[in-house]
Amino acid sequence: MKSAVTISLVPEARGGPFVFWDDLPAACRKAKELGFDAIELFPPGPDAVDPAELRGLLDDNGISLAAVGTGAGWVKHKLSFTAPDETTRDKALDFVKRMIEFAAPFGAPVIIGSMQGRFADAITKPIALRYLGNALFKLDLHAGDFETTVLYEPLNRYETNLVHTLADGVALLAGLTVQHVKLLADLYHMNIEEVNLAESLLAAGDYVGHVHFADSNRRAVGMGHTDFVPIVKALREIGYEGYLSAEVLPFPDSDAAALKTIESFRTLV
Repeated sequence: MKSAVTISLVPEARGGPFVFWDDLPAACRKAKELGFDAIELFPPGPDAVDPAELRGLLDDNGISLAAVGTGAGWVKHKLSFTAPDETTRDKALDFVKRMIEFAAPFGAPVIIGSMQGRFADAITKPIALRYLGNALFKLDLHAGDFETTVLYEPLNRYETNLVHTLADGVALLAGLTVQHVKLLADLYHMNIEEVNLAESLLAAGDYVGHVHFADSNRRAVGMGHTDFVPIVKALREIGYEGYLSAEVLPFPDSDAAALKTIESFRTLV
């Protein structure tokens, strides 16, 4: 397993669970200094970061791109796959397709979290899940064309009313028969929704494609009450060799959160 740390370049997401903010070159240097294997990037859009500049930063610091988040599609542009109108849903799909095209040359998957949306009013849950499944099916084909992966993230009940647990995520993906969509297991969301985090990971097995490495209070691992020993053991048992990526609050500040994360990673992994 490898370590990663999050960097947000989205002003509208300020206050969210990202370790570093705004200054991509400085964050890459800090990631190298602390010994992270990679960064996880949350840009405002697919054209917000120059690929050549990003390639230079990654190469100069000896790090990789673990994943690219698409949350700006919702927080900045108010796009979701379950919007009532077809035009918005189509724009959401196009936004993520272009994110895939940005991320693929770096060997990085894209994350679908907040853009999944929710059901409300005239959009019932079965309809919303149909819209979501249709989007994931189309993104699976696009990801296949670019030889990369889409990561679908079940969220806690306060952030969506669609899919909350890994088991429900597995059921959704299995019903779609997708080949390039995996689950993102966010340990913070799982702490709220799962009965047993380790058992849920074991049951999800090969569907787990990425892990957000966060404690119970969404602070750095070691600053809450989650027991990570059985979680890491479960990840080893399912043969997980991907990233443990710190999508956590910058508490008490970015540097301290990053340092605590890498210390916990080294202790546990």
